[in-house]
Amino acid sequence: MTESASAQPRESLPLDSTAQLLTRITAQLGAQLSHVSRNGTRRPMHHRTGGSAPGSATITRAPALVAVAHGSRDPQALRTVMKLLDRVRELRPGLDVRPGHIELNEPLLPAALSGLGSGDAVLVPLLLGRGHHVKRDIPAAVAAAPALRATIAAPLGPHPLLVEALYGRLVEAGWPAEEADSRGRAVVLAAAGSRDPDSAADTRRTARMLSERLGGVPVVAAYASATTPTVPVVVRALAARGRHRVAVASYFTAPGRFATAAAAAAPGTAAAPLGAHPAMARLLLYRYDQALAGALPTHEVATNDHLLASA
Repeated sequence: MTESASAQPRESLPLDSTAQLLTRITAQLGAQLSHVSRNGTRRPMHHRTGGSAPGSATITRAPALVAVAHGSRDPQALRTVMKLLDRVRELRPGLDVRPGHIELNEPLLPAALSGLGSGDAVLVPLLLGRGHHVKRDIPAAVAAAPALRATIAAPLGPHPLLVEALYGRLVEAGWPAEEADSRGRAVVLAAAGSRDPDSAADTRRTARMLSERLGGVPVVAAYASATTPTVPVVVRALAARGRHRVAVASYFTAPGRFATAAAAAAPGTAAAPLGAHPAMARLLLYRYDQALAGALPTHEVATNDHLLASA
């Protein structure tokens, strides 16, 4: 808390219990957090203060983080998203972190935004590239909530933290963590797919970054819908070039129909979706802080002026 400019002495507050003391300490620490590193563990505080009477204190609040997930009929998807948001809360105690879904799961995004009323929020898409949902659906939801002061962050990918999560999931599934003979090895980066060429470009860029992380092992993007090539087609093409030890990296935020189909097409190792990997939680906070600072990746600023939307 901060003292008012008034010279009147502040009335002391009774501390009737240890719980009250801890509540005050937590509030003060939350107001004084000042910096965050690129990995998202701390951040500059962005202030919003309401009117207050002379001699009273004001509370500093950061904008809420609304994590925008696609939604799925697979019950594991919602559980995975909530686990990821729990990790985000652990990294940033005191931050208001809420989910909002584009479809299929509650709360739907319009309801999540309505619940914030006339507050401040940063919408972080739990989406991996610049497709229709990022360019159209999320801005439309913000426009329909004119009382809300909102900023839309960039999608999660491409980013090195996303690549670390992909690598971690591959290792968990059996990919050798140490240097190994890479002859005959390859990875299929299985993504949802989009008709938007920017989305495909983002996926291909992530594939190149993952290839570098794997020491030059070929990584080829494949898609579950909307565009080609599919996972089975890429697997056959790699085998024709002598790449018979093929793993599938699941380029999905959470389990669902597409992730299941991609794993079923794997001839060998199939990694789990990105889910609540620690790097994903850090990436959400990085995108949140980046949006508040008004700093988006160059290609997003150039092609998507509406990625930052304010009502």
